[in-house]
Amino acid sequence: MPGESLSMSERVQIEIGVVTIESARSIAARLDRVPSTVTREFERNGGRDGYSAVTAHARAQSERTRSTSTVFDRDPVLAAHVETRLRALDSPMTIAIELERDLYPDVTATVSHETIYRAVYAHGRRGLAKGLHRCLHRRRRCRKHHRSAGERSTKGPLGEFNLIFERPDEAEGRQVVGHLEGDLICGSFNRSAIATVFDRASRYCWLVDFPEDHGADATLAAMIELIERIPKHLRRSLTWDQGSEMANHAMLADATGIDVFFAEPHSPWQRPTNENGNGLLRRYVGKGTDLRVYTAEDLRRIEHRLNTMPRRSLGWSTAQTLYDAATVAPTL
Repeated sequence: MPGESLSMSERVQIEIGVVTIESARSIAARLDRVPSTVTREFERNGGRDGYSAVTAHARAQSERTRSTSTVFDRDPVLAAHVETRLRALDSPMTIAIELERDLYPDVTATVSHETIYRAVYAHGRRGLAKGLHRCLHRRRRCRKHHRSAGERSTKGPLGEFNLIFERPDEAEGRQVVGHLEGDLICGSFNRSAIATVFDRASRYCWLVDFPEDHGADATLAAMIELIERIPKHLRRSLTWDQGSEMANHAMLADATGIDVFFAEPHSPWQRPTNENGNGLLRRYVGKGTDLRVYTAEDLRRIEHRLNTMPRRSLGWSTAQTLYDAATVAPTL
C-alpha cells in the first residue's frame, strides 16, 4: 500500500538537502522514507536542480483535489449499457470487444475490459452499480492476486515446492513412461474422495480410496500405497495441483523416490492427462455421490476397464499394452 503523502515540512527538508548537495538516499534516510519517495518527488517537480518546496507542495495539493470522475461517471449511456450487458452475464472482455466493433449504435464510447473490472470491483465507487461482481463468472467480491509465471510461493500449507516449469523436458514429449499426473476427485459435500494418477505417455491409471478423511496425512498414506505399486524405474515425476492435501509432498518424495511438481493455481490445462482421465473415470464414478461406497476391489475393476480400453490418443492401442512394454524394458 502507498505511504502517507509528504508534508510541507518534509518538502522543506528535501529542499535543504538539495541546497547542501545531499544524495537522495541520504535525504530519505533523514526523513525515514524510502529513497524512491525522494527521487519521485524530484521527477514530479521539474528535477533536482529546480526543486522548490513551496511549488511542490502547492502542486500536490492541487492534484489531491482534482476531479476523480470516471468514464462511467461522465457517460451515463455507456454505464447503463455496461450494467445491462453484465446483468445479461456477458463478460467484460466481450462487452469491450463489442463496443470496439461498434455493434451498438446507441453507444458511441468505448471502454477497456480492465476499466470495467475496476469499476465492478469498486462496488459503486467508480460509476457502476454495486453488486455487479455477482454477474461475473467467478462471482468473487475481490480480485485475486496473480503471481507471474514461474514465481513460487512459500506461503500456505505446501511450503517450498517445485513448480511445473522445473519438470524434466522429457515429461512434455510423452515419450517416456513414468511421468505422472495426479489429483483428488471428491464426492458429495466434499466428504469423500478418490486419488487418481495417470501416466502421461501410456495413459495408464491408478486409483486409491480413502476409507476415512482425505486430509494431508491420509493423502500421504494413500499416495505411498499407490506409488509402491509402480516399479521404481518408472517413478520419474508426479505433477499435482496446489491443493492442501499435498502438504506432505516432501515426505512423499523421500518415501517413494519420486520427484513432485505442482501446476500453477487454477490451471487444469497444465495437467491434461489427469483431467481427461478423470472425465473417463466419471463414467463409472458419478458426480455428487458418496465415494466411500467404492471399495479397493471396485477401484481395481475400474482401473482394469480404463487400462484395457482402446484409446484414440494411443492409436487404438490400450494403456495396459504400453505400460506393460515399459515395465519389462527399463530403458524405454
